[in-house]
Amino acid sequence: MGSIVLPHLSSGWHVDQAIMSEEDRLVVIRFGRDGETECIAMDEILYKVAEKVKNFAVIYLCDNSQISDFNKMYELYDNMTIMFFFRNKHMMCDFGTGNNNKLNWVLEDKQELIDIIETIYRGAKKGRGLVVSPKDYSTRHRY
Repeated sequence: MGSIVLPHLSSGWHVDQAIMSEEDRLVVIRFGRDGETECIAMDEILYKVAEKVKNFAVIYLCDNSQISDFNKMYELYDNMTIMFFFRNKHMMCDFGTGNNNKLNWVLEDKQELIDIIETIYRGAKKGRGLVVSPKDYSTRHRY
């Protein structure tokens, strides 16, 4: 349901406009293929939090199999990737995983995502380009 209701960006121009035109809110873009199971699961979480974060964040979906303009630029090689932008600037978040540019796994809890979005927004409002995630995900994978 989430991938149907959330707005889709249909071209590279639309992605650029979404990133550049938003002045006061964080832009959250989920890159991935709409049919992937990871994307479907994450879209549901994004849909559930969209109403709660609408005052400080806007959420978009981008199918990078149709729009490949950003695949190389943002290194979009995973099935599902979430990136954050504020006032035409890419916002980075230290999740403890070594990759500060994006979130590339499915979050199970919608409150975790709300906390991440809120933390990035607060850091962005203070002029920071890199914020530390409220939760450390370095131990997420146990081998």
